Amino acid sequence: MEFLTALGFSAAAIFIAEMGDKTQLVAMSLATRYRALTVVLGITAATLVVHGFSVLIAEVLGMAIPTDWVTLAAGVAFVLFGVWTLRGDELTDKDEERAASRRIRSAFVTVCVVFFVAELGDKTMLATITVGTRYDWLPVWVGSTVGMVLADGIAIALGAALGKKLPERAVQVGAALLFFLAGAAMVFQGVRMVAF
Repeated sequence: MEFLTALGFSAAAIFIAEMGDKTQLVAMSLATRYRALTVVLGITAATLVVHGFSVLIAEVLGMAIPTDWVTLAAGVAFVLFGVWTLRGDELTDKDEERAASRRIRSAFVTVCVVFFVAELGDKTMLATITVGTRYDWLPVWVGSTVGMVLADGIAIALGAALGKKLPERAVQVGAALLFFLAGAAMVFQGVRMVAF
């Protein structure tokens, strides 16, 4: 049961974190150049690597810091992710030029490399570390990867179908509110654990 809880929580957290994120814009951009299946497979491979590294960091932090403080810190981090989400991420022309300048023969390898670089230090990587400090690494790794691929898959499909008609700000505000709710619950739980 703990496995399924961790899997579901991490998938939901990363799915929310990816909404309106710059890597979602990268995925849409890549989908305009390559087949959707190639983009999804490349994103999946890159996410497996980045989030594998994230859960490793989380395991080390989880062993070094008491659980009650980790819960409190995770709650604060989720509130900060909500603020980050409201502020928004942008894919600048400079980022696009840098990604396009990396000419690699294989479309799959190109997608992997571009997405890997875009994801390093990103909100979803940090959210995976945060969730990973609360649960075992395997369900968090699998769940965070599933959440990322689902969010980007939807973005690719919707981007292709609707073009620029999606209200980006509405997506950001909705994701931020979910982060605030999750963060407030975790902060409340952490304070209760530390105080008692």
